[in-house]
Amino acid sequence: MMQLNRSWGTVAMGAAAVMVLAGCTAGGSDDDGSTELTVWLPTQEETQATAMDGLISAFEEANPGITVSVEERAVDPHKEALRQAAGTGTGPDLYWYWEGSGLGGELVDVGVSLDLTDYYAEYGWEDRFTPASLGGITQYGGFHGVPWTQQGEGLYYSKSLFAEAGIDTPPTTYDELVEAADALVDAGVVPMSLGGTVNWHVMRLLDALIETKCGADVADELNTGDGDWGAEPCVTEAFTELKTWGDQYLSDGFMGISNDDASQLFYTGESAMQFEGTWFNANVVENGMDAEDIGIIMFPTGTDRLYGFGEAYYISAESEHPDEAALFLDFITSTEGQEIAGSAWAALSVNAEVPVSTENPLNEVWAGLFNEAAGIYTNNDQNFSTAETTEYWRIQNSVITGDIDPADAGAEFQAYRDANG
Repeated sequence: MMQLNRSWGTVAMGAAAVMVLAGCTAGGSDDDGSTELTVWLPTQEETQATAMDGLISAFEEANPGITVSVEERAVDPHKEALRQAAGTGTGPDLYWYWEGSGLGGELVDVGVSLDLTDYYAEYGWEDRFTPASLGGITQYGGFHGVPWTQQGEGLYYSKSLFAEAGIDTPPTTYDELVEAADALVDAGVVPMSLGGTVNWHVMRLLDALIETKCGADVADELNTGDGDWGAEPCVTEAFTELKTWGDQYLSDGFMGISNDDASQLFYTGESAMQFEGTWFNANVVENGMDAEDIGIIMFPTGTDRLYGFGEAYYISAESEHPDEAALFLDFITSTEGQEIAGSAWAALSVNAEVPVSTENPLNEVWAGLFNEAAGIYTNNDQNFSTAETTEYWRIQNSVITGDIDPADAGAEFQAYRDANG
């Protein structure tokens, strides 16, 4: 039976960690030989919860004696719970996580993730998944996790609000994006809504501005290499643009609202754009928007790279039931499993044999964007360590509030990296 613990979404991070260590352990075996698998994942949207219910029901029906129990937490408590459970034997059998070096890689480094090389050979998984989705799985050596999504992030916009502001075509350059934002302001429409209480929501804009002002090669050196944030003039330009967006183009009081509150402004027509990802296709429809009135574009950085990341399911190295866990992963990523999952988590399946779902017309838009992209650049909270991410967010927020001058932001971040590297 699927057991959802939705109350975790309102528990503070510290309390969540204590409760995890006190009472949550990996699934076990009963005296009758049955096995219970525990899965940890962030709180799901309604369509995702329904799809997961279907996946688990179908799996349990096909595999008598194995039950799957799901525990959900809000995003930050989910991260903290996994870090706190590392090495304690209190973690789950399986967990969902982002693939980036600062998140999934952090847990790989401390031995939380089981290398699945033998299971890849047993189930033929290397041939199942798209090459793009496998990149995040093999980046640490071996095979850590199985791909669950390959997400793209871009600007969702209201065609009708653009038209009201006299914007005939979506922007294709950064200058055109700023011109569109000015036109929306003149028409009395908030150009974009972001939620500042969850730092990663505003970070998307900063990451895209770094890509825009620095270009792909320099951005890669800054984000994933040995680039010097204090020495590149483009970094100051990016932080200056971030400050401008905060002052002129984002909703009033955005630093005091969440990403969900920001999305509501978009759903109700109070803002014209949202910087969101492929999962947002389902969200806009769930919240009563007409998919035909929604357009999606890559943030116009000038590099033609798509902003995005991968998500995976991992087997815990401490699981007492890795074979059963692998069987579950084999099912949910199979053609049958992906048909049940549909587009609840992403517009495109990581299974190379599954065609693009047409149940939501926005899915095909994303397929086109992926095909057009010249590459991927990844969210910096996945590139950086947890400590670096926290400092990146502090500086971004301080620039927005005026406590740090944009000209000093890059040097301040670099000084932190030098002192803590």
